[in-house]
Amino acid sequence: MTDDGALRVGVIGVGSMGAHHARVYASSAAVDLVGVADTDWDRAKEIAEKHGTRALNRGTLLQAVDAVSVVVPTQFHASIVREALEADTSVLVEKPFVDDPAAGRELIALADRRDLRLQVGHIERFNPAVRALVDVLPEMDVLAVDARRLGPPVDRENTDGVVEDLMIHDLDILLSLFDAEVDETYAAGIDGEPHVTATLQLDNGVLGTLTASRITHQKVRELAVTGRECRVTVNYLTQSVKIHRHSLPGYVESNGDLRYRSESVVERPQVNSGEPLRGEIESFVSSVTEGTAPEVTGHDGLRAIELVREISDAVDDPEATIAQTGGR
Repeated sequence: MTDDGALRVGVIGVGSMGAHHARVYASSAAVDLVGVADTDWDRAKEIAEKHGTRALNRGTLLQAVDAVSVVVPTQFHASIVREALEADTSVLVEKPFVDDPAAGRELIALADRRDLRLQVGHIERFNPAVRALVDVLPEMDVLAVDARRLGPPVDRENTDGVVEDLMIHDLDILLSLFDAEVDETYAAGIDGEPHVTATLQLDNGVLGTLTASRITHQKVRELAVTGRECRVTVNYLTQSVKIHRHSLPGYVESNGDLRYRSESVVERPQVNSGEPLRGEIESFVSSVTEGTAPEVTGHDGLRAIELVREISDAVDDPEATIAQTGGR
């Protein structure tokens, strides 16, 4: 902490996403952005100058901060997070948590031993529309959840598969909405193409269907929850929620003709707009400052990674059905 009580923070990896972490930290009165680090020194200097901080090597940065965002390619997450934790630094690591669940379990144990905060950056948890959905769910007897995360190929470098890069967002949301385990997982993909659909049966009876794609010509980020009382749709992009309640079917006479008409009631609950990344970082800072558990824990990140692996295995072996016989 600084003399005025601000948390000393840094960012490791200032590519397209890491630069936004630096921006949010720099604009917060609750923290002091001590510096940024990147293997591309020119990039680190550019981002540091933009946000009034310093470009530092990783070792120097970790010795100077209380908490750090790790925003590097997934294959480097485990080693850099371990380095940070061993330097007694709390960590916000972007999703996916790690590429090896065993390494993730080791990192969780290390953070616990050192009483450090370890948060995984599942950013959609902090989307205001998802927050509004969480408020509605207690009123519902949920039957099914459908998620679609579609779009054209991205122009940024990304070595993660479509399940690990895109579908993982909705897997995390599905797991976070219900106190349930996954009983069975089915999945299939288009041969050679980044387009996958997975079906998950939860042990509470809820059926989840998720599709992720990088080959569609329309960007879609939508979630729908079907219950006995209503159907709730969430648009992640517009941060909007609609509640579709009971239809009133009937026949009406129009110009001498008898026509069938079905009317429904659509409610639009108020959604407090806001940048999900800012909410995520504010939650992390609060967790470190107050010594409380992160809103998205390492265990949460691990559960999502384990499901990613199961779905990827099912896509590779279309005849496989992955049955879960115990809780994760």
